Amino acid sequence: MMPAYVPNPVAAFVGGGTPIDGGRHFRDGRRIFGDGKTWRGFFAGVAAGIIMGMLQILAYDAAGITRLPELTLPVVCLLSFGALLGDLVKSFFKRRLGKDRGAPWPIADQYDLVIGPFVLLLLLEYTWVVSYITLPILFWIIIITPLLHRAVNIIGYIAGIKDVPW
Repeated sequence: MMPAYVPNPVAAFVGGGTPIDGGRHFRDGRRIFGDGKTWRGFFAGVAAGIIMGMLQILAYDAAGITRLPELTLPVVCLLSFGALLGDLVKSFFKRRLGKDRGAPWPIADQYDLVIGPFVLLLLLEYTWVVSYITLPILFWIIIITPLLHRAVNIIGYIAGIKDVPW
């Protein structure tokens, strides 16, 4: 899951610049995504996730690790891209609900970076999912994701990258 966990904090760290929605509003009068979703952050985050996945592939191959799911380049790309796609979809719905940037949205804030990749993986790499994502692995993803999300957000807040610690 590291290729899915890395993109969001990298996007927050190097983001800024042109918003993905170009400042446009949806038919409800609210921004489509908001200023926090930028092209620079999106591409940097996806690239960082892919680099992380490539490093994992190299490490797995060098160490001969067989107990963890085998990563392939397509899977790594879907994990990385899907994490930020999930974040964009969540932001779209967050704006529709009238929630401002940085406003907490429990559960959605923690799992968007997992749901996005899994939707893409189920659509495009179904055999990989059923081969490698067992119930114990899924259980640990469900447990670890909000813990990592919270820890990274606190670090980002302390470092001045995020305005809120959630």
